[in-house]
Amino acid sequence: MMNNMQNNFDESASGPSGSDKDKNGTNASPSLPRKPGLIVRWMNNLIQMGLGESLMRIGTNLFSIAAILVVILLAQAYYRQTPRQPSGNTTQGSNPVPTIEVDINSIPSLDIPIISGIARAAQLHTNVPSRPRQEISMYTVQDGDTVFGIGDKFGLEPQTILWGNYNILLDDPHSLKPGQELAILPVNGVYWEWLGGIPFGEWAEFYGVTAADVIEFPGNHIDSNTVGDYNNANIKTGTWLIIPNGSREFVNWSAPLGVTRENPASARVLGQGACDPVSGGAVGYGTYVYPTNKHFLSGFDYSEKTNHRGIDLAGSEGEGVYATDAGVVVYSGWNDYGYGNMVMIDHGNGFQSLYAHLSAIYRGCGQSVGQGEGIGAVGSTGRSSGPHLHFEIMTATWKVNPWDYLPPP
Repeated sequence: MMNNMQNNFDESASGPSGSDKDKNGTNASPSLPRKPGLIVRWMNNLIQMGLGESLMRIGTNLFSIAAILVVILLAQAYYRQTPRQPSGNTTQGSNPVPTIEVDINSIPSLDIPIISGIARAAQLHTNVPSRPRQEISMYTVQDGDTVFGIGDKFGLEPQTILWGNYNILLDDPHSLKPGQELAILPVNGVYWEWLGGIPFGEWAEFYGVTAADVIEFPGNHIDSNTVGDYNNANIKTGTWLIIPNGSREFVNWSAPLGVTRENPASARVLGQGACDPVSGGAVGYGTYVYPTNKHFLSGFDYSEKTNHRGIDLAGSEGEGVYATDAGVVVYSGWNDYGYGNMVMIDHGNGFQSLYAHLSAIYRGCGQSVGQGEGIGAVGSTGRSSGPHLHFEIMTATWKVNPWDYLPPP
């Protein structure tokens, strides 16, 4: 197409014979052909080079860009215009506009909240943080309660439940019964009666605190201006005091240590099941088997914090109880300190084992028993909340954790 345009352009410039004719057909005076302009030559050169189509695309793009820029400039100019003043009565022209004074107090207030930041949905209920308790509260024991559960309910350690209620529980977690009224301390610690006889500072030190810790605790309601010297505080004897963060040794309610076949008399304080000395008899292997058919808990676990130095193994009333290792029976009968019917076995190797709350006893004092031999039946005698076996392993100096000696369940 571009070549045809070039040929037509050349023919029109020179004519068929190199001369012009006038409108009547006569030959006019000859004239020189017009020389093409610079732009035409430049375009011809680009066409001959094959760049004509590219040139048209570039031109189209440049035109589009220019059009967009023009639109942008016009839009900016439009929005920069000053807003027109509202038209009014032109006859007032040069007359000054009177100033109107408005009393700001006469403007009715609008209760429109100023919103800033991120909006939040209205809370229908407000949670007010509870203040720390400073007074003792009372709690009635419910069926199924334990010292652990009561402690969790009030955010206290389980031993605090025992230390706050010695006159009721006697440091024995098995003493917990439904209907009991327990004192719940506001903090972990001890609740004890001040009986005098020693300097108050020494009394407080016995529980691991200072005199100031006790006197200045708000729950004790002591006027520090009337006690004088804290270490010799003027406090009326018979006053029950909260000892915040105090601690003490448990009063031992359980079976004594060191009950062996040679010296079983140490168990006479426990009740009528105490035995006489025994010579000889079976000796244990130093390994232990489960004393019940079931190998899981049904009650308290071993816990030095709550003075429960044994495990309560599950069992139904009348199920068999077996000797955990071979040995000689050194106690067989009723226990006066909450164990009910109880059997103790001395294994002759420095260890003894204890079986409590039995519904029946099959072996008596001085009898030798083999490992796994039946010695009684599961029951709920003594201070017990239901059928189970309270089981202990001990040495002459300490009650160990039975889980450390029994095989995996």
